[in-house]
Amino acid sequence: MDDVDTADNPVLLFDGVCNLCNGLVRFVIRHDPDAVFRFAPLQSDVAAALLADCDVDADRDTVVLVDGGDCYTRSTAALRVAARLGWPYRALAAFLAVPRRVRDAVYDVVAANRYDWFGRREECMAPTPDVAERFLVDPRTDGE
Repeated sequence: MDDVDTADNPVLLFDGVCNLCNGLVRFVIRHDPDAVFRFAPLQSDVAAALLADCDVDADRDTVVLVDGGDCYTRSTAALRVAARLGWPYRALAAFLAVPRRVRDAVYDVVAANRYDWFGRREECMAPTPDVAERFLVDPRTDGE
């Protein structure tokens, strides 16, 4: 997508109705003091446009990190986000050394059960005014 500069501001695409995913977004916002990350729900038109440029198989069961010209999914996306956060969270990036199929197997168990374990919303979360500029769309009105 031409108007989104993911080189300076990587974009985290998330399932907007998943409570766990929304918790992840709130966590990243709290621990990203330089406000580097931008966010968009996977259900949005912005996500569809960004994913069109990615060679990944993404659905609502994964988070996607679009960083520069690269797209990452599942455990790799989560760990690359952690690597850009402050200490101690960036230490989690050491798990990138674990084979992806092992990391993703654990990720997939959580993803498959996230609605049962953490619940889901009827609609995408609405960002608070203090962080609204970090969201590329109003999740309540785009793509639903």
